[in-house]
Formats: sequence, structure tokens, C-alpha cells
Amino acid sequence: MKWRGIGIKWGCTEYSLAVVGLVTIAVTVLVIMNTENIDNILKLRAVEGPRDNDMTTDAPVLVDLTLVESAAVEGAVCLDGTLPGYHLDRGFGSGSNSWLIHLEGGGWCNNLMSCAMRKKTHLGSSLYMERQIIFSGILSNKPSENPDFYNWNRVKVRYCDGASYFGDMEDEIQEYNIYFRGQRIWQAIMHDLLVKGMDKADQGLLSGCSAGGLASFLHCDNFKELFSRHAKVKCLGDAGLFMDMKDISGAYHIRSFYNEVVTTQGIVNRLPKSCTSRMDPTWCFFPQYFLPYIQTPVFVLNPAYDSWQT
Repeated sequence: MKWRGIGIKWGCTEYSLAVVGLVTIAVTVLVIMNTENIDNILKLRAVEGPRDNDMTTDAPVLVDLTLVESAAVEGAVCLDGTLPGYHLDRGFGSGSNSWLIHLEGGGWCNNLMSCAMRKKTHLGSSLYMERQIIFSGILSNKPSENPDFYNWNRVKVRYCDGASYFGDMEDEIQEYNIYFRGQRIWQAIMHDLLVKGMDKADQGLLSGCSAGGLASFLHCDNFKELFSRHAKVKCLGDAGLFMDMKDISGAYHIRSFYNEVVTTQGIVNRLPKSCTSRMDPTWCFFPQYFLPYIQTPVFVLNPAYDSWQT
């Protein structure tokens, strides 16, 4: 081959080497350009902070139990006198300043004997609570499973007072060595979360299931008061709408049961005055009677069939 304008003759070998050289130069230029682009992206990410997709994973998240050490000073203790606790998985990205508080459920104890038995379980003592739990459902960190809240600060509050976080008796029941301090537990845990950043939240959702669902109604307005007036705050009660109505036997079973809970745990003075001033205080433990007086937006989720209602 003769290069035009230059008196040089190239054979096949020289031509092949030239092609290889040109390809090598082209690849090198592309690598340099891509490296610069990657550096620019990393610099931009450093300024913007991590994006939501950077921190998502398909693996279930194990969340440690946090015991509220300061609670003892306030007498905010479980049925057996141990410290209350919660599990917190920090939010990220667009959910960094949003908080979801989920109140664990698990029925109630309605007399001294049942509460004394309950204190020997995870529903009455932090001694028996799991030190790590998997967050799933509304607490999941998976966008596919929990698209609305996966990147929020998600908290599961452990239930250990037996009265929907609402018991309020000053003295220990010495005969059984039990305490009824659900209201204090609620206050102590909320204070601990405020210190950990919830005071700066722009969104808050209080949720709960069963006895925790009832608690989400009972504490809803107080929860709203914890946030700035600019924050969006709502409540969600899942299977917490226990109705005051006759069961299939024709008896008001839940009414008599709730009366025992309210009386045993000193709840009467904690119930909404707007409700107790109009009817028997025991009735005001039923959401159907006090929900009309709640000022904060509430979403009610309840099954059509519930063994407690039949």
C-alpha cells in the first residue's frame, strides 16, 4: 500500500499495526471520558446526599431493641417494673424527616391475676422481648412491599402495659408486684424519639394494630401536639375499632371486659373529657364513642369479620 502524498509504502503488517494503534487510542479516550463522568457524578452525589435507590435492599432488615433508660426516673415501666422499649430503623433520602410510629398490639389484662400472669411474657416485661426483630408490612424497608413508607424513620413501640398504653396508677400493686404505667410509657418513648430527631419531622403517622390500633386512636391528638404546626400528622388504626354491641349470645361481652380494664388500670381520668362528660366513662374506651371528638385526621381500617365482635 502506498500512502498518497507521502512516498511511504506500507505492507499488511504495518497497516494492521496502525489500525490497532488507532483503536487503542480511541478506547483510551473513551475510558478517560467515562472516568471524568463518573467523577462528576460522584461529586454531585456528595453534594446532594444519597438517593433513595442507593439505600434500598431486598434483604429483610433486623432492627435492634432500644430500652429507654431515662424512663425509670419517671416511673414509666412495664407491668413487672422493667424498662419499656422500641425498635427504630432510620429513614433516608426523601423520607429522612418523616416518622411512622407503630404501636404493637396484644390484647389487654383486665384484672390483677391476668396482669400478674401477663408480666411474665413479652407483653408485660422487656426481659422477654426479642432483642432484634424483622420489619415487615408497613414497617418494611422494601419499596415493592411498602412503597409509601419504606424510607421513613420507622418505629415499632413494644407493648408491655396491658391497657393500650393508657394505664395510669401511681402506686405499685404490691401484692402482685405489678405497675400500671402505660401513659407514662407513651410519654417517655415519645420524648426519647423527639430527642432523636422526631422534633424536626415534617410528616408523622401514628399507627397500631388491635390493642395498638385502639391506642393510636386514644393518643392521636396528643401525637399531633408533639409536632410543629406546619407538619402533616395523621393516625391509622388497624383492627382497633372494637364495637360496643351485643355478641351472638346477646351479651355485651366487650363492655364488661373493658369496664374491668378501665377500673383495674386507673384509666378513667385519662379518657377524653369531651366523651366522659356525656356518658359512662367505660364507654369512652370504645372508639365509636370518642372518635367524633378527635381533631386529628384518622383513617380506620377494620376487618368485616372479627372473633372479638362475634
